[in-house]
Amino acid sequence: MTFALPSVYLLLTIIYLCALKSDYMFNKRVKIKDLLAAEPKNEEVIVMGWVRTFRNNQFIALNDGSTNNNLQVVVELGLFDEALLKRITTSASLKVTGEVVASLGKGQKLEVKARSIEILGDSDGEKYPLQPKKHSLEFLREKAHLRFRTNTFSAVFRVRHSLAFAVHKFYNDKGFVYLHTPIITASDAEGAGEMFKVTTLPFDNAPKNEDGSINFKEDFFGRATNLTVSGQLEGELAATALSEIYTFGPTFRAENSNTARHLAEFWMIEPEMAFYDLEDNMNLAEEFIKYLIRHAIENNKDDLEFLAQRLDEEEKQKPQAERSEMGLMEKLEFVINNNFERITYTEAIDILIASPAFKKKKFKYDVKWGIDMQSEHERYLVEKHFKKPVIVTGYPKEIKAFYMRQNDDGKTVAAMDILAPGIGEMVGGSQREERLEKLEERMREMHIPVEEMWWYLDTRRFGTVPHAGFGLGFERMVQFVTGMTNIRDVIAFPRTPKNAEF
Repeated sequence: MTFALPSVYLLLTIIYLCALKSDYMFNKRVKIKDLLAAEPKNEEVIVMGWVRTFRNNQFIALNDGSTNNNLQVVVELGLFDEALLKRITTSASLKVTGEVVASLGKGQKLEVKARSIEILGDSDGEKYPLQPKKHSLEFLREKAHLRFRTNTFSAVFRVRHSLAFAVHKFYNDKGFVYLHTPIITASDAEGAGEMFKVTTLPFDNAPKNEDGSINFKEDFFGRATNLTVSGQLEGELAATALSEIYTFGPTFRAENSNTARHLAEFWMIEPEMAFYDLEDNMNLAEEFIKYLIRHAIENNKDDLEFLAQRLDEEEKQKPQAERSEMGLMEKLEFVINNNFERITYTEAIDILIASPAFKKKKFKYDVKWGIDMQSEHERYLVEKHFKKPVIVTGYPKEIKAFYMRQNDDGKTVAAMDILAPGIGEMVGGSQREERLEKLEERMREMHIPVEEMWWYLDTRRFGTVPHAGFGLGFERMVQFVTGMTNIRDVIAFPRTPKNAEF
């Protein structure tokens, strides 16, 4: 009995070490991207992935999501059981152990000669929704849970990942502090009122005040709350202590815009900088956009070239007059190698009024000073007139938010929007109003509750400074870099009016 306890511990230790070894051996796989980049060395490897195609009971095109390029696995005739071969169907998952050998086929320098094949997960080839053929993007949106397995969407989401990493690297290298702002908020940063309500109150029997309104004192937070439309106001609080911060998180708009440019849930990058004016703000935004594009070109070349080819084929289906003058790679290189055009809102309106499109009544929406420019106006400026990204400044104060610094003319604010080809507005920002009296006056004009915003106004009461910031819609940035024309195709599970599937 004196040896029983140590023996149990010894046995458990052996079992644990064996389990570790088993897990290690199972996961000692080579990613297909890394394998294809190497030279064939006649070494044994383990690869795992999903079957794209299986030709002649001999050639498996295997893909593990690390690249759009498939690895050819060669199945020697007569070596494997027929029952196993029948289970190698489109999207079945495999573990293959075999020898890396030089390939005799065109377009590939190596392949794997299978020694053993293990089916990790079967797939009914007849029922699998994504057969090995071309599918429309509309169809794939209905199969968003599986569309990652297509070349187009695996490329898009690898680029999206790369851009997200680049966002953090850019600001970290500049000494910015990453701030997590609340998703649930009691304030409306934009003053637009298009917000999703957050409540634990019962819909069918909510407590009421004497005037019939909802009594939110009975709610979880004791007041009306919403999903955030922006982290900007909280970001300003941190910037007035830490100097430079940025946020990167989900934001929500209950805007009933069922278009290729709008989402109800999307991601925003919002830097806020103390001791910045509008010029500093524009310089940072332009540098940031160019950095992201450059990062994608340097780290996602294969994916971008595939997407460029896809876009080129899509463009050929359009009438000649609607086709882009530049291919995707050419457009990206052009943006990073040229300064953005900078004009005032007044100059933009003058250009639009003088344009052939306006004179021939080709614009759907009217053009005059004071309008909130529509996408067709913005795209005309960047695609037809300047043919490069444009930064527009000095917008009328009536169409902009309360927090933007008022210019001396009494009519405009120190706002700036960056307009991009194919998309329109990509960035919106401004120098913030740091003067307490001016800010309070503007808030009252726009019926923003001054008393409820005491915490925001405190930054102007105690050591106010000139400061600025902007917001970049991440999905629109991904759209621009990938060339995808519908914003629903650059976010994994799009949330749009009447659609919250998956």
